[in-house]
Amino acid sequence: MSGGGLLVAGTTSDAGKSVVTAGICRWLVRQGVKVAPFKGQNMSLNSFVTREGAEIGRAQAMQAQAARVEPTALMNPVLLKPGSDRSSQVVLMGKPVGELSARGYHGGRQESLLGTVLECLEELRGTYDAVICEGAGSPAEINLRRTDIVNMGIARAARLPVVVVGDIDRGGVFASFFGTVALLSPEDQALIAGFLVNKFRGDVSLLEPGLDMLQQLTGRRTFGVLPYRHGLGIDEEDGLRVSLRGAVRESTVAPPVGEDVLRVAVCAVPLMSNFTDVDALAAEPGVVVRFVDRAEELVDADLVVVPGTRGTVRALEWLRERGLAAAIARRAAEGRPVLGICGGFQVLGEHIDDEVESRAGHVQGLGLLPVRVRFAKEKTLTRPSGAALGEHVEGYEIHHGVADVMGGEAFLDGCRVGDVWGTHWHGSLESDGFRRAFLREVARAAGRRFTPAPDTSFSALREEQLDLLGDLIEEHADTSALLRLIETGAPSGLPFLAPGAPS
Repeated sequence: MSGGGLLVAGTTSDAGKSVVTAGICRWLVRQGVKVAPFKGQNMSLNSFVTREGAEIGRAQAMQAQAARVEPTALMNPVLLKPGSDRSSQVVLMGKPVGELSARGYHGGRQESLLGTVLECLEELRGTYDAVICEGAGSPAEINLRRTDIVNMGIARAARLPVVVVGDIDRGGVFASFFGTVALLSPEDQALIAGFLVNKFRGDVSLLEPGLDMLQQLTGRRTFGVLPYRHGLGIDEEDGLRVSLRGAVRESTVAPPVGEDVLRVAVCAVPLMSNFTDVDALAAEPGVVVRFVDRAEELVDADLVVVPGTRGTVRALEWLRERGLAAAIARRAAEGRPVLGICGGFQVLGEHIDDEVESRAGHVQGLGLLPVRVRFAKEKTLTRPSGAALGEHVEGYEIHHGVADVMGGEAFLDGCRVGDVWGTHWHGSLESDGFRRAFLREVARAAGRRFTPAPDTSFSALREEQLDLLGDLIEEHADTSALLRLIETGAPSGLPFLAPGAPS
């Protein structure tokens, strides 16, 4: 097999494209296939920094891990980071190139990027045996088809076969499958090879008559019915569903090693980014993580986390409006632990000068850390490593704010004052030894008889989840048929479904 490919599309956003793509990657690499993931355009605040200093969607970094390859900018050439309901920062080949309104992007800029997207895809196909591409939203967004560079636009240009994933747990999956195909042009429909049912609960034999009727109606087969599994939404593009938090919460949880649990409250700030930072906390037996948006929800928390955000000044205003800022300040005065990460670190400082992100100018911070922040036009994108609490730590940085630390105790290029901690480093809590040391500090300050488990390995837990995704594909999909699609493309003679869309 040489340079094969497949596009995993979906009937809707959140149909399961990301996890299916990761599952196919993990299944293929276990068969000895050299495989890479690809998503031409991603809209997400949940991003990652590659070793070469490029910013890409975390979903593609997760898929690269599933494929056991190093993530690169080629795997996600266009990343859109929303700054409001109507505008996004455009990150091209891992570097920000400007801010555009949705109208400006879809009105011409997006179409001009198709060449770059296809060049990246072809470079990957020249390097790997197979490239598994993920679509975005639905391929049947007929108002956006002309400028599409992530769904049927690249499928047509690169002659990729397409499998459409539908979430049956939401209901209406048969209508969604049929309608998705029927709203595509004849040329696009010719590439839709069939369907994958996702999140099925119950007896598959009861579903089979519907699948047979769907094949009669569309001339296209279903390549598998994937059962519902808890906690598989790892490294989601957006939202508050934290992968390992979900897995720990929904499955059998090991009891705490010590006598107490630790309660962690994460402030659900607007435009929250990299919420996966708390995944590693939630993976620890006895650590309970929840997102909060009211001051009273901080009362019983042993640790409050102010996470990263694409809108630091907006998050600061939100914290004040909801009384959370005052509650956090009271906690700090009482010596109760607070951790600020990236934008959350900036919020905890004395003041912010922002002529770049919000253009708000000089804004007073919460004043809990001796830090002054100035927003630079150039974005910091690095993969730092170092030590804290006597343990090795690795992380990654994605921020415009430059912090001038004027005091306190050094902490991961940020600082610590008492039990208030701040750092620009995302992902630091994935370092097992450091996470355990940090939790011991939190337990001490909170007066909890909590003991971190001595053997929790975050990387091992992640690998287990990726293997579960590979198992889902291997056990519940027609892998021989999928492999033929990847090798030879969509079958010829697939019927046209009316009404179709204009070519």
